[in-house]
Amino acid sequence: MRNLLNILAIILLVVGVIWFLQGMNVLLGSVMTGQSQWAIFGAIAFLIGLVFLVFANRRKSLPPKSSS
Repeated sequence: MRNLLNILAIILLVVGVIWFLQGMNVLLGSVMTGQSQWAIFGAIAFLIGLVFLVFANRRKSLPPKSSS
């Protein structure tokens, strides 16, 4: 599950950056170029990818040690 979330997160991060740059008219050659809604979609995709990446790689807290 962790690997799947990491892969999905990386895909969302890359796609988000590409969409954002196309929406901001930095990457040319697409119908998305210069369309501000794609910059918004890209930012959202990037943030979701970042959340997935953090969620997949957070450490689980260890149970407290009991003294016997």
